[in-house]
Amino acid sequence: MTDRRLWSYKEIAAHIGVRIDTVRSYRKHGLLPSPDLVENGRPYWYADTIRSWVVRRPGNRRARRDIED
Repeated sequence: MTDRRLWSYKEIAAHIGVRIDTVRSYRKHGLLPSPDLVENGRPYWYADTIRSWVVRRPGNRRARRDIED
């Protein structure tokens, strides 16, 4: 099932358990995928885009443990 809900910085931050400013910093430093949509200058990502990124993102020990188990 594809999740096409659009997430802003707020939803991404809540999903990965960090502050909104941290997510903005990830984007500024090229650590976040390119937005799926930009509307009125605000970036949005599909939930599936972020979930895929979370599994691959550096420092995500939990995802790595899930893969190893």
